[in-house]
Amino acid sequence: MDVHGTVAEGFEPVRDAFVRNFATLGDRGAAVAVYRDGQKVVDLWGGTRDVDGTALWERGTAQVVRSATKGVAAAVLLLLHQRGQLDLDAPVGHYWPEFKARGKERVLVRHVLNHRAGLPVLDRPLTPQEALDPLKGPEAVAAQAPVWEPGTDHGYHALTYGWLLDELVRRVTGQGTGQWLASQVTGPLGLDLWLGLPESEAGRVGRVGRVEGAEPTGGLRARPKRSVTEAYEDPASLTRRAFAAISPFPDQNDPAYRASALPATNAMATADGLARFYATLIGDTAGAPRLFTPETVELARAEESAGPDRVLVVGTRFGLGYMLHGSASPLLTPGSFGHPGRGGALGFADPETGIAFGYVTNGFRKTVTADPRAQGLVRAVRGVLNL
Repeated sequence: MDVHGTVAEGFEPVRDAFVRNFATLGDRGAAVAVYRDGQKVVDLWGGTRDVDGTALWERGTAQVVRSATKGVAAAVLLLLHQRGQLDLDAPVGHYWPEFKARGKERVLVRHVLNHRAGLPVLDRPLTPQEALDPLKGPEAVAAQAPVWEPGTDHGYHALTYGWLLDELVRRVTGQGTGQWLASQVTGPLGLDLWLGLPESEAGRVGRVGRVEGAEPTGGLRARPKRSVTEAYEDPASLTRRAFAAISPFPDQNDPAYRASALPATNAMATADGLARFYATLIGDTAGAPRLFTPETVELARAEESAGPDRVLVVGTRFGLGYMLHGSASPLLTPGSFGHPGRGGALGFADPETGIAFGYVTNGFRKTVTADPRAQGLVRAVRGVLNL
């Protein structure tokens, strides 16, 4: 496998791990970028642009990052809070009156971010066409009754998270999340990261699909626990219903899907765009001032939810909008915050070490929160830093 790009002195083990991903873990096309204290120390890419093609992945090739989108979208609510435009402890209905229906009067803005709103499912899933309409998802969530008392427990809001967040942003700013992000963050910073892919960038995004690879050895579980498997197979479980809130799920290679803005699932990014986004959350980068104040960083990574997850069935940890380091989603250190994408992608920041990380791929494996390819790269970074 020809791997292109550069690594700073001392970060060669990350290149070695990246090569192993192609050799043993099924990667067809992928990229990884790492920043340390605002400076890029890893910038690697290899394989093919399309999972089923032969054209080579190039510098600037982008891919859909699935639920790694959630960490990007969460920054919008936290920035609005930082600017005094949004109160995290206000009821959602204060900004969105229609949302109060069916016992949701006590759902707070922070419950949207920490997965405690009790709204991971829809009684009637949306069709793909409805899901791409920016009004239909919020309308469905506003009409939905909670499946547990809001604020009392947590469960991963796999798809509904995006509609909850997007409508809050729209009610506060008059713009959708993708529009606000482009005008306030990714556009000014020149990040290769889009929530709602512009037609002018469509040619940079590769085709994605499923891949298989040898199971890793060592500390990662080769097979999920029986209870997890059963939850995904049971049509009546919260797990299955949460991931089926859009049914069937849209074709992720469809230009209409890529051009839409679903803040839970469909940001398009390069590895550098994802890593630099997180680098800018925690520090200055290439002349750009940091986005989050130290106080907002602490909001992002202070534990809000922990323990058995009603949807994912395993133990999870969440701050405000971000997954935190733990067995379900290992990051770099206990102080890291970020978000994986189902099947592969990962982005996170670690304020103590100054590390920001981004990995994107066109090949999705059967993983939800801890893909072995991303984890191998994270372990390599951890080894470089002697953590």
